[in-house]
This record gives sequence, C-alpha cells and structure tokens, in this order.
Amino acid sequence: MNLHDLLASARRPPHSVTVPREWSQGRACYGGLMAALLHEAMAAHVPDRPVRSMAITFVGPAELEVPIDLQVEILREGSAVTSVLARAVQGGRTMTVVQASFGLARESAISISAMPVAAMKPLAESTALPYLPGVTPEYIRHLDMRWGIGALPFSNTPVAGIGGWVQLRDHDRDEPITEALLLVLGDAWPPALLPYLSQPAPGSSLTWTIEFIQPMPALRSLEWCRYQAVIEHARDGYGHTSAAMWNPEGELLAISRQTVTVFG
Repeated sequence: MNLHDLLASARRPPHSVTVPREWSQGRACYGGLMAALLHEAMAAHVPDRPVRSMAITFVGPAELEVPIDLQVEILREGSAVTSVLARAVQGGRTMTVVQASFGLARESAISISAMPVAAMKPLAESTALPYLPGVTPEYIRHLDMRWGIGALPFSNTPVAGIGGWVQLRDHDRDEPITEALLLVLGDAWPPALLPYLSQPAPGSSLTWTIEFIQPMPALRSLEWCRYQAVIEHARDGYGHTSAAMWNPEGELLAISRQTVTVFG
C-alpha cells in the first residue's frame, strides 16, 4: 500500500489503517506518517476549514501490520474555529493523541511578515542521506533528504541545529503538497541532538506541535522543501527544538516545536 492509499484509508470511514513495515521507524510506525493519518481522519470531519495547528503526543509505539483505529471527536464548533481531538488506537490502547484547531480566515488589521528562510548550502552541495537497509529507518526509503545545515547524526559534532532539503522519493505525481504530505516531510529529520553523540543511540519525538501557514504557500510534490531545526535546550535525556519549513521560493509553510528523547 503506497502513501496515497494509506492517506485515503485514513479519510474513509471507519478510519482504520494497517501500516506496512516499509514505513517503520525502529519498531514503530514513523511518527510523521501517524500524524498525517490522524490529520486526514480529522479533516474528513471538518471539510470546510483548513487546519491551523496540531498538538501531537506520541504515547506509545504503534505496531506495524496491525490495524490502527483512528478515532475522531469534535470538541467544539464555533463560528470560525473547530476544535478536534483524535486518537490512534491499537489493541484497545492509545498510541498517539492529537488536538487540532481548524479555522476559517478572519478580518484583521494585523499583517506581519514571516520569518526569513534559513541560510543553507545549495541543493547541489548538500550531502544526500541514502536509504541503507538495516542501518537507516525504513521510512527513509520514501524520502529524499539532503543535509544542508549542521552535521550528520553520531558525528560527535556540537552544532546548534540541523536541516536542509527534503522531498518525496521516487514520486511520480506532480501534485500540490497538502498538510498531510507536509507532516510526512516535516518529521523526516532525526532529532537535532544526535550530531552531539559519537555512536548510534535511539532517539525519538515525544511531543510535536506544528502550526500551518494558511492559505498554505504553493509547494508541489516534485519540488524540494527547506527545513531547519534549532536546539533550544537539552538535558537529562530530553531535548527541546524549534523548526520551520519553507517552499523553494523561501515562503514559510509551517513552524513547529518538538520535545525529543535521546537514550545516549
């Protein structure tokens, strides 16, 4: 089942999805895909309002090749904003929880320019992160990443942040990037703390808050998305990072924060 089939299954009642092993991140489902699946289930219940923000908590590792039920609850529907709660449930246990806000545009006298695009190496000079079976996470086979900011994981290099270029790998559809596909791209990079380590160690997202710029600037599936994550604090096995994504023209697409866990 390809990415589009998975997202389509999430949108259709009864909102149940079985994720294949090629979308694994260690022993669990890739977090960016899980967030995208829950977005699609929620968006199916709020078809007339774009998503503004999502607060995601990865409660536990969702197993591969085992059905996941995506449960959606409308908490409140106001004149402009709909608040939605969604859970990914597997075997009666909650694996991921999302609280999201979908909102219509409002009239406002305030208009402030977005943060400028981060400086990074040109695409041609950036280091490709290849898919290596048994070495890199399986989901990397679906994403083409080029390192343009900072250092590679486990290189024993203290750097303030990481980032570069990312797009869907071997993608043959030239289509607009949706919020769901942006979630798949936005969680692709490993925790920004990993370059500090000198040897491999597990690391993963604990919570992820992402806010989308609406209407979302144009980005097509065959174009490269720019990404930068900055470390704000780290201690006791937990790190706090902020990140942003831009389209090739340097227009801001989304901003996010993550609390990450590192076992090393």
